[in-house]
Amino acid sequence: MEGSVNDRLDFGKMGYGCKHYRRRCRIRAPCCNEIYSCRHCHNEATSLLRNPFDRHELVRQDVKQVVCAVCDTEQPLAQVCTNCGVKMGEYFCNICKFFDDDTDKQQFHCDDCGICRVGGQDNYFHCKKCGCCYSVLLRDNHLCVENSMKHHCPICYEYLFDSLKDTVVMSCGHTMHHECYQEMIRRDKYCCPICSKSVIDMSRTWKRIDEEIEATLMPEDYRYTKVWILCNDCNDTTEVYFHILGQKCGHCRSYNTRAIAPPVLPQ
Repeated sequence: MEGSVNDRLDFGKMGYGCKHYRRRCRIRAPCCNEIYSCRHCHNEATSLLRNPFDRHELVRQDVKQVVCAVCDTEQPLAQVCTNCGVKMGEYFCNICKFFDDDTDKQQFHCDDCGICRVGGQDNYFHCKKCGCCYSVLLRDNHLCVENSMKHHCPICYEYLFDSLKDTVVMSCGHTMHHECYQEMIRRDKYCCPICSKSVIDMSRTWKRIDEEIEATLMPEDYRYTKVWILCNDCNDTTEVYFHILGQKCGHCRSYNTRAIAPPVLPQ
């Protein structure tokens, strides 16, 4: 007994697809009528077109036709091939027009996001204000920023909302790719590229700067010079003594500050 087509393909199903997804179908892009393995393959190819006016991205919800990778039959979008009966994706979402054989990703569709996510629905919740799914570990444990995921990564400038890469929510509430965040920290950059707030606990660094300032006496001409500063961490303005090593916020004691013009007082 030979078994069904799906049984015979179970062992080798991960050999189908592209670098983005394992699946047993290709899609016809309605925007250019070309066939691609997935929308990411389409977007990568069209982004390299010589004429900038020809470059475009595929809207996933617009896909209507798929081509079975096993029997090469083109047909209306569905999970099972109408010709050979193979399941073109173990996971299938008719809303996103999405197929994937790698069910270890624990895919699920989020109605609020309007797209499919990975990681298991029980492990995520949708934050209405931030406008995206976050790990349940962040429920009531993150600073909300309206539509925080619906912008580009401040480091690599890839759009975060539907990015395939892992993202991180910083203590200030802003988001970026996890790998970009790690690279930023490796380069000793500890401020959010968007709002300039400190993204890690800097108390030990501030204490070290305290000690260095105490050991470094300013020249007589500058010893009693004062400047106005704005603290990037607490947004308070203070007038403090100038020091070449840094100015300390009088409110939260942070050195993540910058000099500003004196405030204009009402007459």
